Amino acid sequence: MGRKKVVMKRIEDKNSRQVTFSKRRNGLMKKAREISVLCDCELAVIIFSNSGKHYHFSSTNSSLPKILNRYNKMRLDQRDLTHFIQEEYASRASYVELLRIVETCIEGSNDEQHTLSDLINLENQLDAALRDTRLKKTQLMVDSISALHQKKTKLTEENEVLEREVEAMRNIVETVNEPSSSSHHERATLSLLH
Repeated sequence: MGRKKVVMKRIEDKNSRQVTFSKRRNGLMKKAREISVLCDCELAVIIFSNSGKHYHFSSTNSSLPKILNRYNKMRLDQRDLTHFIQEEYASRASYVELLRIVETCIEGSNDEQHTLSDLINLENQLDAALRDTRLKKTQLMVDSISALHQKKTKLTEENEVLEREVEAMRNIVETVNEPSSSSHHERATLSLLH
């Protein structure tokens, strides 16, 4: 015998609603903890009760503000991407229409007779669409290469900083070890002289 199907609607009884909220909140937090540990992912859960009290959970590797900042940055990036896609779709809608015209011309299903000037005009539109597509593809590749070069430069700079820090630490360790070894040599020399 399985569980009774829960009807998805607001629980009218205030006490039952509060008990359900507490149990479901605890279950949600437990599941959040499990997925963050099992899948090694960054996770944040924020719950506001109807009384205005808030509860939150964030994975142990990250703090809640860090995850929220990352989420906000990603949302902004996605909004920019969505705007870009909408612009692209607007221009490609004409390309799709252009392709339909070409298909009807090739298949001959169009009852209209196309004149030579219509076909030349269609060819010019196809050339323009192809040039635009190649230009956008080239621009995306250039942007990608530029981003990779910037990343390489940044990593090289970070590597140089780390190498300087390691060298500084080696110098500190050597200077700390030198006095003890030199004082040992001095004691050995003094003991030989006496």
